[in-house]
Amino acid sequence: QEQLVEAGGGLVQPGGALRLSCAASGSIFSIKVMSWYRQAPGKQRQLVASVPSGGSTNSADSMKGRCTISSQRNTVYLQMNSLNPKDTAFYYCTALISTSPGSPVFSFWGQGSPVTVSS
Repeated sequence: QEQLVEAGGGLVQPGGALRLSCAASGSIFSIKVMSWYRQAPGKQRQLVASVPSGGSTNSADSMKGRCTISSQRNTVYLQMNSLNPKDTAFYYCTALISTSPGSPVFSFWGQGSPVTVSS
């Protein structure tokens, strides 16, 4: 059973930094893309940043210059700097995974990690 396990969320003061991690495990042949989304209370889930296998990273306009997404093996990291209260949300990791050669790609999601930016 493939799963994504997130870590690193918590409370941070405005202007602070936080690093989230997400480790994928299970029957994984290849990971096509790993991404971070976030969902604030009462709002839709939105993309924060993504890193495709062998491709260039991209990030939401609201996070450009303030976040760095990177991956190593089956783990994706999200470094966020200069955080402000508007960044408060649940942060979800997701990955497009192929479980064997030639198999379809499936999307898997982590359980969500809360990030609260408050003084």
